Amino acid sequence: MSTAITKKTTAAKIITILAAIAASVILPQIFHAIGAVSGTGNAVGAALLPMHIPVILAGFIGGPAVGLIAGIISPVASFAISSMPAAALLPFMAIELGVYGLTAGLISKVKLNSFAKLVVVQVAGRAARALAVLAAIYILGNTALTVASIAEFITAGLFGIILQWAFIPFAVNKIEEKSGI
Repeated sequence: MSTAITKKTTAAKIITILAAIAASVILPQIFHAIGAVSGTGNAVGAALLPMHIPVILAGFIGGPAVGLIAGIISPVASFAISSMPAAALLPFMAIELGVYGLTAGLISKVKLNSFAKLVVVQVAGRAARALAVLAAIYILGNTALTVASIAEFITAGLFGIILQWAFIPFAVNKIEEKSGI
């Protein structure tokens, strides 16, 4: 591969990572502002999972490394800028989003329809978060968490999962059409 192509590919991956991180910081702020105006507070963000969409798309577009990096850095950047997600949730969000991005990148070239790929990504990310919570409870002895908190974060994000079903397959199909993949 020529140096010019490698530089262009690397630049595209960096731009994808930065765009995903920026969107992952900005979208939750918009959702939290809507929550503040509506009186629901941070519940809108927890319900609609706005950080997940740009990270999943980064994985589908840029591959596993791009998705993983965007997934891990996005919640850290958001926390540094806005103190959200809460510090107690930050490691779990970084693990979950990292696995979302990694899995989206790994599965991006698999011959499945976009919706099926998304479901695999969602299951992997949610399972990783559940395992991280279990590890925090049973290995690290975290008494602030309970096994019931796993069901809470899954049910709280059901509307976000549905939003992802509506938006991500459409976006991935459009990107694939445009790029000739």
